[in-house]
Amino acid sequence: MRAVPFALLRHVPTRWNAAGRLQGLTDTGLSPEGEAAARQWRLPPPAAHWKRLSSPLQRARRTAELVQPSAPVAIDSRLREMSFGVWEGFTVEQLRATGGEVFAAAEAAGLDFHPPGGESPRLAMARLSHWSSTLTEPVVAVSHKAAIRALLAWATGWNMLGRPPHKLDWTCLHFFVAHGDGRVTIERLNVSLTS
Repeated sequence: MRAVPFALLRHVPTRWNAAGRLQGLTDTGLSPEGEAAARQWRLPPPAAHWKRLSSPLQRARRTAELVQPSAPVAIDSRLREMSFGVWEGFTVEQLRATGGEVFAAAEAAGLDFHPPGGESPRLAMARLSHWSSTLTEPVVAVSHKAAIRALLAWATGWNMLGRPPHKLDWTCLHFFVAHGDGRVTIERLNVSLTS
């Protein structure tokens, strides 16, 4: 049965990340601090020689371009961030303060958290599990926090209620394996990108 390794990397910070704002599909660029961090990142073996893919959003594309060793970057729209719909641009604290019971109920829905006009983690999980099922060679994919959490949920059976089964360091690379039957399993998490 086919098993294809792949690695996921979250883009480096933007100004919106620093402010705690939900970005979703809002196409924000990297902050100067983010650019500087990405220039210091180096993919470890064997990922250093794998094909490089990226979400189409500029914060992921630019991270994929800056991480070393340098490599061509192919765009795959399935790696995009989960859409937060009308909640994009707000912080969770703002939404809790103004959204009342509606936002509280949405937060309590786990995989079915569904922002108005947005996408649920369950839908993002389906999109990313389909993406992983089409892999034919090892890749490093630069994506986004909510998208990577959705794939973690797929790999572990986590319902996105309570703490995740594994704490992900967003400054590290995460290795998974895509299996021919559609499953995704964890290989290694939190692999350092600095020497």
